Amino acid sequence: MSEQSPGPVCLYEGGPKAGGTIVIKLGYRGEAFSGFAEQPTQRTVAGELRRALETTLRRPCELTCAGRTDAGVHAIAQYVSVPVSEEELCLPGTRLMRSLVALTPDDLSVSALYRAPESFSARFDARSRSYRYRICAGDARPVLAWDHAWWFKGSLDVDAMNEGAQLLLGEHDFKSFCKATSAVGKPTCRYVGALDVRALEEAGENLVAIDITGNAFLHNMVRTIAGSLVEVGRGHRRPEWMSEVLAACDRRSAGPCAPAKGLTFVRVEYPAGALAPWN
Repeated sequence: MSEQSPGPVCLYEGGPKAGGTIVIKLGYRGEAFSGFAEQPTQRTVAGELRRALETTLRRPCELTCAGRTDAGVHAIAQYVSVPVSEEELCLPGTRLMRSLVALTPDDLSVSALYRAPESFSARFDARSRSYRYRICAGDARPVLAWDHAWWFKGSLDVDAMNEGAQLLLGEHDFKSFCKATSAVGKPTCRYVGALDVRALEEAGENLVAIDITGNAFLHNMVRTIAGSLVEVGRGHRRPEWMSEVLAACDRRSAGPCAPAKGLTFVRVEYPAGALAPWN
């Protein structure tokens, strides 16, 4: 889950100057997408959304997202910002919403539209980002959670996992929990403000949920944290091992990267008053 590079702030050569920003809240089921960011010949979230926007606004569009997700990862609250002209600011939000819903596929859901100042960036103005990783632990195959949870065929000590999780709170170098090739020559310090592991029931199925909130995340960071906590939960490692992994600053010290389908991008926090509903 690496961050997306900021997109251009101009609309297009010779076009009207931006008068503000449209911010789109969307969700998606990640199974059939090759991640958020556009890639040649691949089906991506950004590619589908951009095509819908360009059809609606009848011009090229550049997208900036709150946090880029990898192939197979889901979202219920991704935010995307797009510069718009003064004329486009006058368009009815209900009309834009209907158009985007009609032009996007069934595994992508536009859930809300907002207005923001011209300088707003869905990436750089985000104060925090939150993810949930779901695990179905046991011999019974999950039913409704099959597409968005990791089926772990064994038992997990949730209390031990939560004990280990607390050792990652605060600002640290999370290089051990980052995809090694993506960390070369880049800063790997991040701040984790909340990290909890608990058992819960969703739609009649018992799951283990790992909820994490931070200022930003490294590539594969949440999934590697989840995979490492499972090593604790299955009894292969002590909770204190999480501190040892953190101090090592070496990806080889951590546990496996958990499957993508268990991860969901669930929330982004912005400064109060930054977003106004586009009605």
